[in-house]
Amino acid sequence: MEMSKQLGKKFNLLTLLAYAAPTMALMLFMSIYTMVDGMFIARYVGATALSAVNIFFPIYGLIIAIALMLGTGANAIIAKKIGENNEEEAKENFTFIVICGAVLGLVITVFGLLLMEPILLMLGAGATEELFDFTYTYAKIILCTSPFMILQMLFQNFFVTAGKPNLGLTITVVGGVANIVLDYVFIVLLQMGIAGAGIATAIGIFIPAAYGFVYFIYNKESGLYFVKPKVDGKVLLNSCINGSSEMVSNLASSIVTFAFNLLMIKHLGVDGVAAITIMLYVMFILSSISMGYSAGVAPIISYNYGSKNSSQLKRVFNYSLLIIVIGSVTMYGVSMMFGAYFIQFMAPEGSAVYHIAIEGLNIFSISFLFMGFNIFSSMVFTAFSNGKISAAISFLRTLVFVLASLWILPAILGVTGIWLAIPLAEILSVIVCIFFLTHYRNVYHYA
Repeated sequence: MEMSKQLGKKFNLLTLLAYAAPTMALMLFMSIYTMVDGMFIARYVGATALSAVNIFFPIYGLIIAIALMLGTGANAIIAKKIGENNEEEAKENFTFIVICGAVLGLVITVFGLLLMEPILLMLGAGATEELFDFTYTYAKIILCTSPFMILQMLFQNFFVTAGKPNLGLTITVVGGVANIVLDYVFIVLLQMGIAGAGIATAIGIFIPAAYGFVYFIYNKESGLYFVKPKVDGKVLLNSCINGSSEMVSNLASSIVTFAFNLLMIKHLGVDGVAAITIMLYVMFILSSISMGYSAGVAPIISYNYGSKNSSQLKRVFNYSLLIIVIGSVTMYGVSMMFGAYFIQFMAPEGSAVYHIAIEGLNIFSISFLFMGFNIFSSMVFTAFSNGKISAAISFLRTLVFVLASLWILPAILGVTGIWLAIPLAEILSVIVCIFFLTHYRNVYHYA
């Protein structure tokens, strides 16, 4: 089968990068068009509207977390079954997981709309009446896209396993370009404000979700396509457990964003929330390469683990470490040289928001030196179907260490302590990752 040939071939440094490149480009493009989306909101609607998007982010992050949990968790299981030559069962599992994802999306939409007002007040949208109105309008639109958002993330993962990573990139680019063009039409030309931003984002999500659905119905050449599903609670449970690290990571991101928002409102007001929103956009862009590479090579690791090809597993792991180290140093350099230009996309030079973000950039950027290694380490254990360790790494890195830092540092250092929280959490996480990788090295034969 085409999938087996793609995942089982002998990789060197260049071919490994080439295989992961579409997923890396996909993540980079997603982060860029998300930032462009924010730029239109900040420039043409205002800093309060940009803050509203960040106030809603915990809910958005929850939806993405569920999608990534199912997508990465099931992806590892399905790739492993393909490596074991159990392809028919892999297709049944694939179909079942997609159905589960769509149903979960519908449940989120219904309950989200029913409970929207108390949820937004809890998240801090009630700080001002204008902030609440902006957040409510945006949230109502995005919540209606929940099923498509989950399907889009699922199909992005499964395109890689099906040996079609370039296709996943192409349809995401199409959706992203549509989002950007419609941002201009709805926000600038039609003056629809934050509602226009929400509608443009919704259409950008729907396009790749719809294409992926049609592709997996009719295209049977790749070997992964919809068949009659077999209800398998064990596969669903194992997918959730195995992908729990990715869910923990994104769910933690939502909780941490909530904590950042509350602290910034306390110390600097709405301008502080806008500044931290900009910094999170910068982090999303610069970390997307590591996230894309890790997601891109995960099916290769899962396949070779399933086929017990330890020599290939070692080769992929060692090349990956080299790529991650070089990429991390590059990310830090880019943030130092070009970070101010990223900020200027969102906030005019000389504005209060611009000055707050610039002050935080030099401190916040330290995290990029360590972030890539931690992201890859967590993904390695997901690829080995060891969701417990992967979840432990993500839980400590993205939640425990960050919240502890946010609890202690701002009380001592004020706003500087807020900016230091992420770098300190990443440094502590490196120690945890090294411990687990060293301890389980002989079990998985990867070094």
